[in-house]
Amino acid sequence: MLMKACTPSSVLLVCLGNICRSPTAEEVFRQQAAIAGLSIKVDSAGTSDWHVGSAPDARSQRHAKSHGYKINKLVARQVSANDFRDFDLILAMDSQNLADLQAIKDSIAESEDNLATLALFSEEDPTYCGSDVPDPYKGDNDDFEEVIERIESSAQAWIESWKAC
Repeated sequence: MLMKACTPSSVLLVCLGNICRSPTAEEVFRQQAAIAGLSIKVDSAGTSDWHVGSAPDARSQRHAKSHGYKINKLVARQVSANDFRDFDLILAMDSQNLADLQAIKDSIAESEDNLATLALFSEEDPTYCGSDVPDPYKGDNDDFEEVIERIESSAQAWIESWKAC
């Protein structure tokens, strides 16, 4: 299947530490894109360096696995300037991470064109309408389940928007 012109060839999913929301989103997005027949490079990263080299949070792994997503082999990393060159679209899980990403992009944008487009992960989702995907790190089981529900919905919304263009 040929990808439509508006479908990015690469997407980076970003949260704060890259151990809860963004690794879950990476695997959900990868699977949903494959099911839709889209060939998209998908990765995740965090705006902070707190968990670099760590596996996803054990609770995220457990909840993801219960929904058919294996994230146990993913490794946290921090966003780099090269990500803005290597990815077409960078999706932030919340408005604070979007602002942090914009600041990084602005620091390199003066010297380069064609850097990644930035957006909120839920921007295309009619259910969540550009709201933040809440960080479940200090939460309970219900918070991790809510994150998976929101991620599945928003990932599908992006894919549907690309199929419609």
